[in-house]
Order: sequence, then C-alpha cells, then structure tokens
Amino acid sequence: MIVILKRGTQEREVEPIYKMLEECGIIAQEITGETTRMIGMAGDTSGISEDSILCFPCVERIMRVQEPYKLAGRKFHPEESVFDIGGQKIGGGHFAVMAGPCSVESEEQILAIAAAVKDSGASFLRGGAFKPRTSPYAFKGLGLEGLELLVMAKRKTGMPIVTEIMSSEYLDAFAELADVIQIGARNMQNFTLLSQVGALKKPVLLKRGLSSTIEELLMAAEYIMAGGSSEVILCERGIRTFETATRNTLDVSAVPVLKAKSHLPVVIDPSHATGYWYYVEPMALAATAAGADGLMLEVHNNPELALCDGAQSVTPQVFHRIMNKVGRVREAIASS
Repeated sequence: MIVILKRGTQEREVEPIYKMLEECGIIAQEITGETTRMIGMAGDTSGISEDSILCFPCVERIMRVQEPYKLAGRKFHPEESVFDIGGQKIGGGHFAVMAGPCSVESEEQILAIAAAVKDSGASFLRGGAFKPRTSPYAFKGLGLEGLELLVMAKRKTGMPIVTEIMSSEYLDAFAELADVIQIGARNMQNFTLLSQVGALKKPVLLKRGLSSTIEELLMAAEYIMAGGSSEVILCERGIRTFETATRNTLDVSAVPVLKAKSHLPVVIDPSHATGYWYYVEPMALAATAAGADGLMLEVHNNPELALCDGAQSVTPQVFHRIMNKVGRVREAIASS
C-alpha cells in the first residue's frame, strides 16, 4: 500500500499516520519525488482499512501494490535509487566497478592488486576474507585477518571495500570494517542472516542464488530492507542450467528485467558466471550494453597460483583493457 500525500503537507500532519502504522506493526518509509511525496508500507496491511488512512486531511489518495516485494519494487519507489558509499556512487546513471581477488591471500597480494585496479578506474575493492567452498578441503580464506588486510588496502587506496559475510558470528566486525556487506549466492535465502545484516543498516550487495528466480532475488532483497537497510545492490552472477561449457549461465536479460521491476542498482559478475577469464571481457561488455549499473570482476596478479578461482580471474593488464572497452561502450550508449 502506498499513501500519496497532498502537496504542502507539513511534518506534524504526517506524524499521526506513522504512529498508527507503527502500532499496527507496519514498516513505513517515506518516498520523496520531484513533485510527489508518499509513504510506502510493507508488512501485513490487510488489517488496515483505507478509510482509516483517508480520514487524515493530508492524504490525497491510496494505491495498492500487488507485488510482494514492496520495499524493493519500483511501484513503491518509482525513481532509481542512487547510493553514495564512501564517496563512490552507484545507480541512476552512476556506473561502479568492484574489482579485486576472489580471496585475500597476503598483505603483499591485496595491496598490489588494490593499487592496480584503482589505477585502471575501479570504484570499489572486492575481496574475500571468508570463502564458501564446495569442498571442505579447499582454502576458505584468512577470516578476520583477511578483513583487516582489506581495511589496510582501503587506507592505502581510498577505495571502499566489498566483502562477503558467511555467519552472524561476525556481524559486529563487518558492521565496523566493511563498507558493503556481500551476501553470497549460497546465502541468498538464509533469511535469518538477511534480516540480521539488514539491521546493521549498511549497504549490502546481494547475489542471486544458483537456481533462484528473479522474484526470489527481489524477495531476498525485501528481507534485508525490511530489516532496516535501504541500500541494497542486486548482483546477477549466473544461474545453474544444463549447460556445462561455462561455470554458470549468465542471465544478461536479468538486467532489464530487474530494472523494470526494482529501483535498486544492478551489477553483473561475469567472473563467477562464466568461470573462465577469457569469457569475462565479452560478458562484461554485454552487461554494460544491457544497462547494468556496474560490474564485479575478479582480478589477480598471478592467477595460475591463486588459492581460489584462478581460472576465472583476469590479470591487472587484462582488467585495464576491459575498463577501457567498457568506457567506450558507455560512451556509445550515451551518444545514441
């Protein structure tokens, strides 16, 4: 349900509406557009009659929203969201590139890669401190030590950091040290973790699950937003299909579909989607042309010796080339 307010409504006129909604257990969020001011509601609104809302003098009309993802949906928030995270903007025409190693391996490694990707135009430094692995014997990251190394690289380069949380055990550390908390594909429907991360009210990068639909992705975003975070970035990283030529199947069509259904920024991760570094460039260009708000790329200075996902990691030199081509694609789109 969306409440459209009359022009010139004063704050004191709106306060009783918020009080009533709070008493009913409804999450209310104000939306201010260029010409319209609205209150969006999420939760079970079946117990609220439209007449009880319309009796307030400041209310112009009410709209019912059919989609279950009210906070993440575009009907609730018709204008594209723009997030400013550590001085880097994403969404609404602002393009952001998140780059770095799949896993933080050492101080020397992360500092060298961070400097290289920044020089090539990356906006954020991505890196795994905690790594979910299919095999219990594979390298699972450096843990809190890796998180501290990411913070060190941030101090050296000024780039905000994006890193994945695996367990609520480390919520306090991520709240203090991470600029963007990543929810990985395997945890996309870990609803308890989604709500807990949302309660931190920090920016969240949410990856689409391996076999999840677009609606399921948006409902996962809804969990985070209902928890308290208004800054959620959606990430398409490939889904599992019958095809085995690539690691996953990159759903490029998810970009326009998500942007039609949601106001949240959409980024593409061609590294995890394809699984091979030589496919990363064409898929990054395709995602850019499709209208993505950004890219997430794995970059390693010595991929053949990487402790995690070396086959899908590009070198700093290849990353530089990709960034140049992405820039040209964006220029071509802007001039068309």
